[in-house]
Amino acid sequence: MLNDRRICVVMPAYNAASTLLDTVREIPREIIDDIILVDDASHDETVRVARGLGIPTFVHEKNKGYGGNQKTCYAEAMRTGADIVIMLHPDYQYTPKLLIAMASMLAYGVYDVVIASRILGQGALKGGMPFYKYVSNRFITFVENILVGRKHTEYHTGYRAYSRQVLEKIPFHKNSDDFIFDNQFLVQVIGFGFSIGEISCPTKYFEEASSIGLRASIRYGFGCIYVSFRYFLHRMGVKNYTIMVR
Repeated sequence: MLNDRRICVVMPAYNAASTLLDTVREIPREIIDDIILVDDASHDETVRVARGLGIPTFVHEKNKGYGGNQKTCYAEAMRTGADIVIMLHPDYQYTPKLLIAMASMLAYGVYDVVIASRILGQGALKGGMPFYKYVSNRFITFVENILVGRKHTEYHTGYRAYSRQVLEKIPFHKNSDDFIFDNQFLVQVIGFGFSIGEISCPTKYFEEASSIGLRASIRYGFGCIYVSFRYFLHRMGVKNYTIMVR
Protein backbone atom coordinates (compact mmCIF):
# COMPACT_ATOMS: atom_id res chain seq x y z
CA MET A 1 0.00 0.00 0.00
CA LEU A 2 0.86 3.65 -0.47
CA ASN A 3 -1.06 6.39 1.35
CA ASP A 4 -3.63 3.73 2.32
CA ARG A 5 -4.26 2.88 -1.34
CA ARG A 6 -4.37 -0.79 -2.25
CA ILE A 7 -2.21 -1.52 -5.30
CA CYS A 8 -2.67 -4.37 -7.75
CA VAL A 9 -0.35 -5.28 -10.63
CA VAL A 10 -2.05 -7.04 -13.53
CA MET A 11 -0.13 -8.95 -16.19
CA PRO A 12 -1.83 -9.79 -19.49
CA ALA A 13 0.16 -12.82 -20.59
CA TYR A 14 0.60 -14.73 -23.82
CA ASN A 15 3.50 -17.16 -24.13
CA ALA A 16 5.46 -15.43 -21.37
CA ALA A 17 6.95 -18.48 -19.65
CA SER A 18 10.57 -17.58 -20.43
CA THR A 19 10.34 -13.99 -19.13
CA LEU A 20 7.80 -14.18 -16.32
CA LEU A 21 10.25 -15.04 -13.54
CA ASP A 22 12.58 -12.14 -14.40
CA THR A 23 9.61 -9.78 -14.42
CA VAL A 24 8.22 -10.93 -11.08
CA ARG A 25 11.61 -10.80 -9.38
CA GLU A 26 11.79 -7.04 -9.90
CA ILE A 27 8.31 -6.23 -8.60
CA PRO A 28 8.67 -4.23 -5.34
CA ARG A 29 6.52 -6.39 -3.09
CA GLU A 30 6.79 -3.94 -0.19
CA ILE A 31 4.11 -1.74 -1.78
CA ILE A 32 2.28 -4.15 -4.11
CA ASP A 33 -0.67 -5.82 -2.43
CA ASP A 34 -1.79 -8.12 -5.22
CA ILE A 35 -0.43 -9.55 -8.46
CA ILE A 36 -2.80 -11.07 -11.01
CA LEU A 37 -1.92 -12.82 -14.25
CA VAL A 38 -4.40 -13.53 -17.04
CA ASP A 39 -3.22 -16.08 -19.58
CA ASP A 40 -4.72 -15.71 -23.03
CA ALA A 41 -4.58 -19.36 -24.12
CA SER A 42 -0.78 -19.55 -24.27
CA HIS A 43 0.94 -22.42 -26.03
CA ASP A 44 3.83 -22.58 -23.56
CA GLU A 45 4.18 -23.11 -19.79
CA THR A 46 3.08 -19.63 -18.72
CA VAL A 47 0.31 -20.90 -16.45
CA ARG A 48 2.53 -23.48 -14.79
CA VAL A 49 5.27 -20.94 -14.13
CA ALA A 50 2.83 -18.35 -12.80
CA ARG A 51 1.15 -20.75 -10.42
CA GLY A 52 4.55 -22.04 -9.34
CA LEU A 53 5.37 -18.47 -8.31
CA GLY A 54 2.15 -18.30 -6.31
CA ILE A 55 0.51 -15.76 -8.60
CA PRO A 56 -3.30 -15.89 -8.84
CA THR A 57 -3.81 -16.92 -12.45
CA PHE A 58 -6.88 -16.73 -14.65
CA VAL A 59 -6.91 -18.69 -17.89
CA HIS A 60 -8.79 -17.99 -21.12
CA GLU A 61 -9.59 -21.29 -22.75
CA LYS A 62 -9.71 -19.49 -26.11
CA ASN A 63 -7.56 -16.55 -27.13
CA LYS A 64 -9.51 -13.32 -26.60
CA GLY A 65 -6.90 -10.90 -27.89
CA TYR A 66 -4.83 -8.26 -26.14
CA GLY A 67 -7.81 -6.05 -25.34
CA GLY A 68 -9.90 -9.01 -24.21
CA ASN A 69 -7.09 -10.04 -21.88
CA GLN A 70 -6.96 -6.59 -20.32
CA LYS A 71 -10.69 -6.59 -19.72
CA THR A 72 -10.32 -9.69 -17.56
CA CYS A 73 -7.28 -8.19 -15.83
CA TYR A 74 -9.11 -5.06 -14.76
CA ALA A 75 -12.30 -6.86 -13.76
CA GLU A 76 -10.38 -9.25 -11.51
CA ALA A 77 -8.27 -6.44 -10.05
CA MET A 78 -11.41 -4.53 -9.13
CA ARG A 79 -12.67 -7.60 -7.30
CA THR A 80 -9.59 -7.51 -5.06
CA GLY A 81 -10.59 -4.04 -3.88
CA ALA A 82 -7.66 -2.35 -5.61
CA ASP A 83 -7.50 1.45 -5.53
CA ILE A 84 -4.69 1.52 -8.09
CA VAL A 85 -4.25 -0.95 -10.94
CA ILE A 86 -1.01 -1.08 -12.91
CA MET A 87 -0.68 -3.08 -16.11
CA LEU A 88 2.78 -4.60 -16.48
CA HIS A 89 3.62 -6.85 -19.41
CA PRO A 90 5.24 -10.09 -18.24
CA ASP A 91 7.58 -10.15 -21.24
CA TYR A 92 10.21 -8.10 -19.35
CA GLN A 93 10.17 -5.33 -21.93
CA TYR A 94 9.30 -2.72 -19.31
CA THR A 95 11.10 -2.51 -15.97
CA PRO A 96 8.99 -3.23 -12.87
CA LYS A 97 11.32 -0.90 -10.95
CA LEU A 98 9.08 2.01 -11.98
CA LEU A 99 6.04 0.60 -10.19
CA ILE A 100 6.68 2.60 -7.01
CA ALA A 101 7.02 5.88 -8.92
CA MET A 102 3.91 5.23 -11.00
CA ALA A 103 1.84 4.16 -8.00
CA SER A 104 2.95 7.22 -6.03
CA MET A 105 1.69 9.58 -8.71
CA LEU A 106 -1.79 8.10 -8.27
CA ALA A 107 -1.73 7.33 -4.55
CA TYR A 108 -1.11 10.97 -3.67
CA GLY A 109 -3.67 12.30 -6.12
CA VAL A 110 -1.29 13.95 -8.58
CA TYR A 111 -2.81 12.18 -11.59
CA ASP A 112 -5.67 9.80 -12.41
CA VAL A 113 -3.68 7.83 -15.01
CA VAL A 114 0.06 7.39 -15.51
CA ILE A 115 1.70 6.08 -18.66
CA ALA A 116 5.33 4.96 -18.86
CA SER A 117 6.63 6.53 -22.05
CA ARG A 118 9.37 4.88 -24.09
CA ILE A 119 9.79 8.09 -26.07
CA LEU A 120 10.21 10.51 -23.17
CA GLY A 121 13.92 10.53 -22.37
CA GLN A 122 14.94 9.16 -25.78
CA GLY A 123 15.45 5.60 -24.59
CA ALA A 124 13.42 3.75 -27.20
CA LEU A 125 16.07 3.39 -29.89
CA LYS A 126 18.76 2.67 -27.32
CA GLY A 127 16.58 -0.15 -26.02
CA GLY A 128 16.37 -1.70 -29.46
CA MET A 129 13.05 -0.41 -30.75
CA PRO A 130 13.04 -1.02 -34.53
CA PHE A 131 13.58 2.25 -36.37
CA TYR A 132 10.39 1.89 -38.41
CA LYS A 133 8.39 1.46 -35.22
CA TYR A 134 10.02 4.49 -33.65
CA VAL A 135 9.26 6.67 -36.68
CA SER A 136 5.68 5.42 -36.96
CA ASN A 137 5.16 5.91 -33.20
CA ARG A 138 6.33 9.52 -33.45
CA PHE A 139 4.22 10.23 -36.53
CA ILE A 140 1.02 8.65 -35.19
CA THR A 141 1.48 10.38 -31.84
CA PHE A 142 1.93 13.73 -33.63
CA VAL A 143 -1.35 13.23 -35.50
CA GLU A 144 -3.17 12.04 -32.40
CA ASN A 145 -2.03 15.05 -30.38
CA ILE A 146 -3.48 17.36 -33.03
CA LEU A 147 -6.78 15.47 -33.14
CA VAL A 148 -7.31 15.11 -29.38
CA GLY A 149 -5.75 18.42 -28.40
CA ARG A 150 -2.94 17.12 -26.19
CA LYS A 151 0.87 17.04 -26.08
CA HIS A 152 1.68 13.51 -24.92
CA THR A 153 4.93 11.85 -26.00
CA GLU A 154 3.18 8.58 -26.90
CA TYR A 155 -0.16 6.80 -26.77
CA HIS A 156 1.10 3.27 -27.41
CA THR A 157 2.99 2.11 -24.34
CA GLY A 158 1.82 -1.09 -22.66
CA TYR A 159 2.82 0.10 -19.19
CA ARG A 160 -0.05 2.01 -17.58
CA ALA A 161 -1.49 2.79 -14.16
CA TYR A 162 -5.15 3.58 -13.51
CA SER A 163 -7.01 4.80 -10.46
CA ARG A 164 -10.08 2.85 -9.40
CA GLN A 165 -12.26 5.83 -10.28
CA VAL A 166 -11.11 5.65 -13.91
CA LEU A 167 -11.82 1.92 -14.18
CA GLU A 168 -15.24 2.36 -12.59
CA LYS A 169 -16.33 5.23 -14.82
CA ILE A 170 -15.00 4.29 -18.25
CA PRO A 171 -16.91 1.46 -20.03
CA PHE A 172 -13.72 -0.31 -21.10
CA HIS A 173 -15.56 -3.62 -21.40
CA LYS A 174 -17.21 -2.24 -24.57
CA ASN A 175 -13.89 -1.50 -26.28
CA SER A 176 -12.13 -3.62 -28.89
CA ASP A 177 -10.59 -6.96 -27.94
CA ASP A 178 -7.66 -6.18 -30.23
CA PHE A 179 -4.51 -4.06 -29.75
CA ILE A 180 -6.51 -0.90 -30.42
CA PHE A 181 -8.00 -1.30 -26.92
CA ASP A 182 -5.16 0.70 -25.34
CA ASN A 183 -5.69 3.65 -27.64
CA GLN A 184 -9.44 3.64 -27.21
CA PHE A 185 -9.04 3.60 -23.44
CA LEU A 186 -6.56 6.49 -23.38
CA VAL A 187 -8.72 8.66 -25.62
CA GLN A 188 -11.68 7.89 -23.37
CA VAL A 189 -9.59 8.97 -20.37
CA ILE A 190 -9.09 12.31 -22.12
CA GLY A 191 -12.76 12.54 -23.04
CA PHE A 192 -13.87 11.96 -19.46
CA GLY A 193 -11.58 14.72 -18.27
CA PHE A 194 -9.19 12.58 -16.22
CA SER A 195 -5.61 13.77 -15.80
CA ILE A 196 -2.72 11.86 -17.38
CA GLY A 197 0.89 11.89 -16.20
CA GLU A 198 3.91 10.51 -18.01
CA ILE A 199 7.12 8.98 -16.72
CA SER A 200 10.20 8.12 -18.73
CA CYS A 201 10.64 4.39 -19.13
CA PRO A 202 13.59 2.48 -20.60
CA THR A 203 12.56 -0.45 -22.73
CA LYS A 204 14.15 -3.65 -23.99
CA TYR A 205 13.48 -5.29 -27.34
CA PHE A 206 14.56 -8.90 -27.69
CA GLU A 207 13.26 -12.09 -29.23
CA GLU A 208 11.04 -13.09 -26.30
CA ALA A 209 9.50 -9.63 -25.89
CA SER A 210 6.00 -9.38 -27.29
CA SER A 211 5.61 -7.38 -30.48
CA ILE A 212 3.35 -7.27 -33.49
CA GLY A 213 4.50 -7.61 -37.08
CA LEU A 214 4.65 -4.96 -39.78
CA ARG A 215 1.24 -5.71 -41.29
CA ALA A 216 -0.47 -5.71 -37.89
CA SER A 217 1.43 -2.53 -36.97
CA ILE A 218 0.03 -0.78 -40.05
CA ARG A 219 -3.52 -1.82 -39.18
CA TYR A 220 -2.92 -0.68 -35.62
CA GLY A 221 -1.62 2.71 -36.76
CA PHE A 222 -4.62 3.41 -38.94
CA GLY A 223 -6.89 2.22 -36.14
CA CYS A 224 -5.32 4.65 -33.67
CA ILE A 225 -5.75 7.58 -36.03
CA TYR A 226 -9.37 6.55 -36.67
CA VAL A 227 -10.11 6.50 -32.94
CA SER A 228 -8.56 9.94 -32.50
CA PHE A 229 -10.42 11.28 -35.53
CA ARG A 230 -13.72 10.11 -34.06
CA TYR A 231 -12.85 11.96 -30.87
CA PHE A 232 -11.95 15.05 -32.92
CA LEU A 233 -15.42 14.95 -34.48
CA HIS A 234 -16.87 14.58 -31.00
CA ARG A 235 -14.92 17.67 -29.88
CA MET A 236 -16.26 19.56 -32.87
CA GLY A 237 -19.81 18.69 -31.88
CA VAL A 238 -20.58 16.38 -34.79
CA LYS A 239 -23.50 14.15 -33.82
CA ASN A 240 -23.22 10.36 -33.76
CA TYR A 241 -19.42 10.46 -33.54
CA THR A 242 -18.40 9.36 -30.10
CA ILE A 243 -16.18 6.69 -28.64
CA MET A 244 -18.27 6.39 -25.49
CA VAL A 245 -16.68 9.36 -23.80
CA ARG A 246 -19.80 10.06 -21.78
